[in-house]
Amino acid sequence: MSRPPLPPRVTVVEVGPRDGLQNETVQVSTATKIAFVEALAAAGLPVVEIAAFVNPARVPQMADAIDVARGIAKQPGTRYTALVPNLRGLAAAYDAGMTEIAIVVAASETFSQRNINQTVDASLTAYASVVHDARAEGMRVRGYLSTAFGCPFEGDVPQARVVELTERLLSMGVFEVAVSDTIGVATPGEVADMVEAMSARVPVGAIALHLHDTRGTALANVLAALEAGVSTFDASAGGLGGCPFAPGAAGNLSTEDLIYMLQGLGIETGVDLDAVVRASRLIAASIGHPLPSRYLKAVSGSDPR
Repeated sequence: MSRPPLPPRVTVVEVGPRDGLQNETVQVSTATKIAFVEALAAAGLPVVEIAAFVNPARVPQMADAIDVARGIAKQPGTRYTALVPNLRGLAAAYDAGMTEIAIVVAASETFSQRNINQTVDASLTAYASVVHDARAEGMRVRGYLSTAFGCPFEGDVPQARVVELTERLLSMGVFEVAVSDTIGVATPGEVADMVEAMSARVPVGAIALHLHDTRGTALANVLAALEAGVSTFDASAGGLGGCPFAPGAAGNLSTEDLIYMLQGLGIETGVDLDAVVRASRLIAASIGHPLPSRYLKAVSGSDPR
């Protein structure tokens, strides 16, 4: 049986040091975070999101973002990026030597209000200044569009809304939009339909997917997106990071699980799977609980710490 042609190569954006760690209750040392980032880069991951330059009172795990950014021995060929919420965060990221940042806009009004106390339009207005100033300093800016497939407060999010906001982010100057299944409700059919609708309005090369595995559909969703032409996916080493709206549930798509599937499909990533496993074991020893990656469990036994 024939299937649609798949991209020959995929870019994996590693988000474990930021999105994975930010909800962990155990405070991870700065030295361990630096070692984790360096291990991920050494594994060949082309993009590593290392931290978030946010208010430490709101996200204590990210309080040492500047020290982490300054402490990393950067590897040639790896892009290092960090989340910034506002101009103050941008200034801190710039002072720490960052050359790439990311911003997050919600597709759902209620989620935006609950998360940052702003409407979606107000957040876009504020981020326009961040993007402008970052690009003026030669920094690349990536956009996240959260709750694109569903909101924990509103339920379904209209597809047309996601397409419109993606267009607005790209017109603002971001180079790529990571369309995010924040609560892990997307199914393969919905992903295929979303990418088809978006591809009619924006270049498919500017679309990335940030998938959560809350309901066990993340890899199936990756396959649907691959068949639709998407070639950039976010993932987190070991599946680090739970879903804050479904306590106890798996959160981010595991980097190991993603790489294993892509290898089986004959798709190049440039990533050493064994080296990612070593990075995951390194961080697992510091957070006090097993990581949910199925591949990691398979090669490590029942407790991959």
